[in-house]
Amino acid sequence: MYPLLSPKSPAKKWLGFVTAIWVQAVSGNNYTFSNYSHALKTLMALTQLQLNNLSVAKDIGKAFGLLSGMASDRLSTSTILMIGSLEGLIGYGVQWLVVSERIRPLPYWQMCIFLCMGGNSTTWMNTAVLVTCMRNFTKNRGPVSGICKGYVGLSTAIFTDLCTSLFSSSPSKFLLMLAIVPAIICIAACIFLQETPPASSPSEEKQEADVFNIFNILAIVVAVYLLTFDITGPHGHVLSLAFAVGLIFLLAMPLGVPLYTFLCTSGSNSFDIERKTLEDPLVVQKALVADFEESKQRPSIGDDHNIVQMLQTFDFWILFGSFLCGAGTAMCVMNNMAQMGLALGYSKVSIFISLLSIWGFFGRIVSGTISEYYIGKHAMPRPFWNAIAEILMAMGYLAMALAMPGSLYIGSIFVGMGYGFLLTITVPVASELFGLKYYGLLYNILILNLPLGSFLFSGLLAGYLYDAEATKTSEGGSTCVGSHCYRLVNLIMALASVLGLVLDVLLAFRSKKVYTKIYESKNKKKIMGFAVSARY
Repeated sequence: MYPLLSPKSPAKKWLGFVTAIWVQAVSGNNYTFSNYSHALKTLMALTQLQLNNLSVAKDIGKAFGLLSGMASDRLSTSTILMIGSLEGLIGYGVQWLVVSERIRPLPYWQMCIFLCMGGNSTTWMNTAVLVTCMRNFTKNRGPVSGICKGYVGLSTAIFTDLCTSLFSSSPSKFLLMLAIVPAIICIAACIFLQETPPASSPSEEKQEADVFNIFNILAIVVAVYLLTFDITGPHGHVLSLAFAVGLIFLLAMPLGVPLYTFLCTSGSNSFDIERKTLEDPLVVQKALVADFEESKQRPSIGDDHNIVQMLQTFDFWILFGSFLCGAGTAMCVMNNMAQMGLALGYSKVSIFISLLSIWGFFGRIVSGTISEYYIGKHAMPRPFWNAIAEILMAMGYLAMALAMPGSLYIGSIFVGMGYGFLLTITVPVASELFGLKYYGLLYNILILNLPLGSFLFSGLLAGYLYDAEATKTSEGGSTCVGSHCYRLVNLIMALASVLGLVLDVLLAFRSKKVYTKIYESKNKKKIMGFAVSARY
């Protein structure tokens, strides 16, 4: 019988994954800038270009994620989590002091530093979660990425709707939540989230897949609950409070999985027995590992690459470029959604921010599960799904460029879903093409696309074109009203998405052999599992 917190307990592995989900559910704070950007713009009397460059400073924090990537192979998961939570507490805490007017606005360059710290905090939390979970569940990378990234996508809606229901969308209260809540959640994750041995038999892989389906269902329930709240507003105080209590209950529901696993596996040593019955396959696996060690000086695509080897491959730069075209343009929308809504005459833009978040979640959940399914059934390369994401995003940008009634709703849905696809698919694609050995650093190199895209599309393109159309205000800032404010920006981003589509299709064809091997491996293990069951 395994105690619940024993390293050998399957329940502890799932308890760690639940805390990982909670960390992801509060680590999307980097996407929430639109919730308080207008308050910063007013207090600091900024032009749109200055405000957008402030958002770029926030996104540049992700560039320093390289530090968390390098630390992921040297520091424990708990240490990485604590660094991220402390940095977020300081970064968002100072912003709260400014927006709540407890202190006077700091000089522009100092505000850039604190926004950068807030943005960088998420890289530590995301690295700790993704590196640990990808190593714990190596045979189910698609669902793991979909669920983890799905909750990151929901985090904006979770924060936004909780702040709306409890504090009437107060920007200062919102920033206080961003500072305190992730720190509390990370403390819980420090206790339970640790690296554990991955599944070593077909039945364990099947069990993992079944459990991930449960997590998917629970996540979808949370997303539908949030969406219902958004489309049925406004709400009274009592109903809003009831919504907040219900949301917290739903976020606690995944705890039922480790509890059920603990009760079902108590007194059972079935996992140890099953490993013994697969002794011969493990010998074969060890031989393959030995062969790999001999040939790793010249790795081919699909093998473990160090960073230098990875940067020397054409495939990495295709992946990097396609991710820049998609994720970079999406960052522009997220950073400018408040101004986009105000330009089109909407007095409240929180609904669009929530739609981006919730439909981003659906994109993450769907893409992670469906891409894994089609690899196992048809050896379909995962980058094909990134190509679909680029199509969705191009359609979203065109809808917003037309600025017809309802266009911002349609654009928010399409861009959110496409961005969700991109973030989820790119995570396992990188591990499948370049290995898990240096995954923490590899992941954070790819994430450089977010600050780079924010700088190019938000800081330069959107900021410059908006101010060119805007009129100066008496306070020294600028404002623009009308469909023309962002039309050209959206058209250029649609073209960038088409370029990303071409790159994704190219990578899909170039990586076809890798996914054929993964397909063959999955099916061989299934046959092997059936043979073992027949013998015993």
